[in-house]
Amino acid sequence: MEDKLIIGGAELDCRLFLGTGKFADYVLLPQVINAAKAQVVTVALRRVDFGTPEENMLEYLPKNIILMPNTSGARNAGEAIRIAHIAREAGCGKWVKVEIVTDQKYLMPDNFETIKTIEVLAKEGFVVFPYMTPDLMAARRMADAGAAAIMPLGSPIGTNRGLKTRELVEILISEISLPIIVDAGIGRPSEAAEAMEIGAAAVMVNTAIATAQNPVLMARAFGQAVEAGRNAYLAGTGATKRFAEASSPLTGFLRKEVVP
Repeated sequence: MEDKLIIGGAELDCRLFLGTGKFADYVLLPQVINAAKAQVVTVALRRVDFGTPEENMLEYLPKNIILMPNTSGARNAGEAIRIAHIAREAGCGKWVKVEIVTDQKYLMPDNFETIKTIEVLAKEGFVVFPYMTPDLMAARRMADAGAAAIMPLGSPIGTNRGLKTRELVEILISEISLPIIVDAGIGRPSEAAEAMEIGAAAVMVNTAIATAQNPVLMARAFGQAVEAGRNAYLAGTGATKRFAEASSPLTGFLRKEVVP
């Protein structure tokens, strides 16, 4: 059965999106992308040095991927819109991940400023992926503003704590017609599989891969976990029960010998 994620005018086979921060060496990036079979890669524009090729992260990325610049570092809608414009003028395409953080302690995204950004960028033809604190009302407003998908955090960014917002993410999956892509906090392949099992359209992973002892092998593990979780979702998991139920009959096999 063919199972593609259609989003932003693209058909994707891989539901693992990759971030590019925190890698010890940019040389690892093509190996990681290949191991994960990733098709969408996000990069913070502030980490791109267009004047120095060896320091320009974009030089290390495969040409066949979809590049999704993000607005990391933006503190309000105006700054995020400006970063998106710069990225497009630099030839980075029309996909953009809107990331607006005003809270410097927990790094929680600002949903209000994000909605204002979507309203502008979507009208300008951008394919907008908002990173957000999971909240149903905010997600609905983002969808109405023209977002291509909704990207709720699994737990605070960079923490590797897993899917702590599971119940809130499940509400978004149930109530929002757009693809839900779990972003931030996923620390283990099993947690990525969990997100996919509950119906997430994709997951975004960066820190867990970049900080692993073997990032290439970890990228492969995440790719396999996302695929397994998606297959489990499509297959339909069995019902959860409170009491034990044997898979085979417990009676009627060994009978008392009848003595004539």
